[in-house]
Amino acid sequence: MEITDFTFHKINDPTGIMESDRYEFLLTVEVDEDDELYTEAGLDLRVIMAADDNGARIAHYNFMDKQTGKAMEFALEDDEEAEVQAYCRDKLSL
Repeated sequence: MEITDFTFHKINDPTGIMESDRYEFLLTVEVDEDDELYTEAGLDLRVIMAADDNGARIAHYNFMDKQTGKAMEFALEDDEEAEVQAYCRDKLSL
């Protein structure tokens, strides 16, 4: 899996319920054609990062099929999750 592009924004919490700042990342990822995640239209990884005084962590993520916009029920492997978390932290400069 390779991250080729990204966008992110801070999630507004007008209620003050969330105990940390939240950021939504939309990562464009490429996977090999023989990978079970492969789709012809492409693949995004939506990641919600929670950031507080202790740093930033992944609060939630899901793969999205670019053509349909629907979530796909796949999980990141531990090393992939660590890579995605480090990538997002770097973009947040935390």
